[in-house]
Amino acid sequence: MASPLCRHFGPCGGCDWQDRLYAEQLLHKRARLAELLDLSLGSGAPAVQPLIGMRVDETGWPWRFRHKASFVFGQGPGGRTTLGHYTARSHDVVAIVECPVHADRANRLAFALHDHLMRARVPAAGPSLSGVLRHLIVRTTRDGREVGAMLVVTRNEKLLRKPVKAFLATEEAPDGFYLNIHDRPGPHLLGRETMRLSGRSHVKETVNGFSYLLSPTAFFQTNVDAADVIVRLVLEAVPEAEPQRILDLYSGSGLFTVPLAARGHHVTAVEENRQAIEDAEANLRLNRVSDKDVRLQAARVEEALYRLAREKFDTVILDPPRQGCPPAVIEGVFHRIKAPRVVYVSCNPEALAAEVPSILGAGYAIDAVQPVDMFPHTTHIETVVTFSRQSSRRRPASAPGRPDSPMPRRRRR
Repeated sequence: MASPLCRHFGPCGGCDWQDRLYAEQLLHKRARLAELLDLSLGSGAPAVQPLIGMRVDETGWPWRFRHKASFVFGQGPGGRTTLGHYTARSHDVVAIVECPVHADRANRLAFALHDHLMRARVPAAGPSLSGVLRHLIVRTTRDGREVGAMLVVTRNEKLLRKPVKAFLATEEAPDGFYLNIHDRPGPHLLGRETMRLSGRSHVKETVNGFSYLLSPTAFFQTNVDAADVIVRLVLEAVPEAEPQRILDLYSGSGLFTVPLAARGHHVTAVEENRQAIEDAEANLRLNRVSDKDVRLQAARVEEALYRLAREKFDTVILDPPRQGCPPAVIEGVFHRIKAPRVVYVSCNPEALAAEVPSILGAGYAIDAVQPVDMFPHTTHIETVVTFSRQSSRRRPASAPGRPDSPMPRRRRR
């Protein structure tokens, strides 16, 4: 057991395991992933490689690794507007004054904006959405030089103008500030309308040597250090001997498309979020990568697969949202397209384990299972699984990285 660094650990639902040594966390996650695959596949379950962990600081734990920070507004005693996180398995809000897993600049910005909103008595939306403030989302770059922030509200209330203007005049003001209108109940974090109130439309991040312009409403990995590892694993799974025909599904802003195209592969990328597709186009230009062999399609993956099923692909990359792949996607990729190789980036081991039997039933075998610790101190497990059709099976890939070892420390500049 260990002493939690954060004073809010326990009531706050953001972290599960700040009271466990980091090496213990890695071992437990590996065991959990192996258990789920064993339950799903029985004696045919593959070996699970040791987790590739995060780099640690002088405390022996990884901190400040969330470069995208999300906060929720709540109602405290006397109707006071609070800023915090949900408690575990509920929609109650724990007011916080620190969050050591967030980037420092994200915390400073959030608490500064909250102070201005609180002094102006702007009310939290509340369960009935009768108030105004819902969420605050902050995206910082890994080096902390750029930051964008988006305030999610039920309506563009006149009461917001004075505190927001005052905040934007302070040293904690972001490089870009946005207002998102979200007046509907439900689990979605964002509404359909976003307005840029100040500054830039993007922040620029670097992953694995490539630059990415990130819009406030487009998905991008929360932990950029872990994203480096995942991109490397995906690239290592794709042969470089000759150009490959690659289908990149749930492609986002081009996290995999850009480096794959830079290597000379022919990439068809499918993403439902049109803003992310526009970002991917910009990211190809930003990195001076020719788009002559890149097709970017703004479409739901299920719909795109019907059109693409007749084409031949050497490799399919799957990076679905947390709920995993719908049956239509499993059918389209593994039963219809039947590419020799599929690289599946999963952020939900339960969903992955449920889908694997169908994938193997389509004639595929598992070459490698490599988990990555995207979110330390939580039960979350990111996993890169490489599948190959049995008729074209390659030898199992060796596992990159040292077993259960943290990422190497970066030199401070």
